Amino acid sequence: MLNRASSFWARLDWITVGVYFLLVFLGWLNIYAAVYDQDHQNIFDISQKYGMQLLWIGASVILIIMIFLVDSRFYAAFPYPIYALVLILLLLVLAFGKEVNGAKSWIDLGLIRLQPAEFAKLSTALALAKFTSTYNFKLLKFRNLLIVGAIMFTPSLLILLQNDTGSALVYSSLILVLYREGLPGWVLVLLAFIVILFILTLLHGVGTVAFIILGLMLLYYYFNARDFRTSLIAFGILLIAYSIPYAFNYFEWFSIPTNLLIIVPFVFASIIFVYFAYRKNINRIYSIVGITLLSLMFILTVDYGFNNVLIQHQRDRINNLLGIEFDPLGAGYNVNQSLIAIGSGGFSGKGYLQGTQTKYDFVPEQSTDFIFCTVGEEWGFLGTSSILLLFTFLLIRILIIAERQKSSFTRIYAYGVASIFFFHLIINVGMTIGLAPVIGIPLPFFSYGGSSLWAFTILLFILLRLDVSRDQLLN
Repeated sequence: MLNRASSFWARLDWITVGVYFLLVFLGWLNIYAAVYDQDHQNIFDISQKYGMQLLWIGASVILIIMIFLVDSRFYAAFPYPIYALVLILLLLVLAFGKEVNGAKSWIDLGLIRLQPAEFAKLSTALALAKFTSTYNFKLLKFRNLLIVGAIMFTPSLLILLQNDTGSALVYSSLILVLYREGLPGWVLVLLAFIVILFILTLLHGVGTVAFIILGLMLLYYYFNARDFRTSLIAFGILLIAYSIPYAFNYFEWFSIPTNLLIIVPFVFASIIFVYFAYRKNINRIYSIVGITLLSLMFILTVDYGFNNVLIQHQRDRINNLLGIEFDPLGAGYNVNQSLIAIGSGGFSGKGYLQGTQTKYDFVPEQSTDFIFCTVGEEWGFLGTSSILLLFTFLLIRILIIAERQKSSFTRIYAYGVASIFFFHLIINVGMTIGLAPVIGIPLPFFSYGGSSLWAFTILLFILLRLDVSRDQLLN
């Protein structure tokens, strides 16, 4: 028994454990600074957020001990029941949850409030690892892709119904796990292309983006066929097909729906390209026509999705981010104040507890979603760089742990942990410096809140418990 215990502690990744506790401690220091009140200086004052955070940290230590006491085979054996339990909690939130800041995401237990959406990330990572690590699993089989998609996006959909878009978007990061397990690289390129199309459509409108897409299809044909005459004819038809409907609208002869302005040129161009591609044996043109059609269908849905799926404050924040609107006292207020706070910190910061933007509550949610601006104001460039380096080091350690596993279940789960941490880090820091839309997700170990801290702690330490048994096959 003693030898088994000694082996456990010897195999535990103490470097990662050390980084975890350092990040948690630094996070608590910044929560203390963000809500500092001279009348409440006692760090154990649970009427203040830093006092409550200490309780959450203490509870996290208890959770870590409990995780270590459970056999590692348990986590590989019961991902599906854990996943089902969390889905039930998400459904209960929709029925009986408490609404906070417009999102119905909380279960009120009296002394504490739990946010099941935070724990859903853990259960999804476990369930995804369980399914994709089954014997003879092939990711690119259609049935498997459907099941993987259901595992990843069922909790995301339930969270979206809670009006918590930020937490729902986190599940998209798990695509990185699938890429490690054999998802073709072109899928990631396609996703990036969709994001670019979305942004361009918001900035320049459907008609302009559609014309660019059709022009790119024309260029592709020209560089493959070297057929200048056909390309010129196709380009002329594109111009005519665009000009006539716009002329009718301009002179108000009668109104033509925007969809027709897009579809008519596409139909004409496609007929020409397919006909001449067939004559010249250019087989790839069919794929290009298909991609073009899907792209056009997507940009035609952008306006509807933007105005009907997103709620008003989310639309305002995206418009401010893209420069479509400028509202420093409204939708852009949080980011504007955050930038002032971070910029005022300069190279080395104003000093601990000396942040004026923080002290006088200029930045909303400065102890939760915008905690990073407290780091920037009081610790400056040196402090923010150090924190980012610590998080980067943690991510690297997780990837090292992933690649040394004998069990594919643990490896896949580890990549799930890394993906979730990476998404939270990039988006949270990005939104505080104006490079990402404000979608309200916490910075791991820094943002105030028990649910967030516990979820990230469990997520990480289950991995460390599995890593202790890295020479076993846990699938």
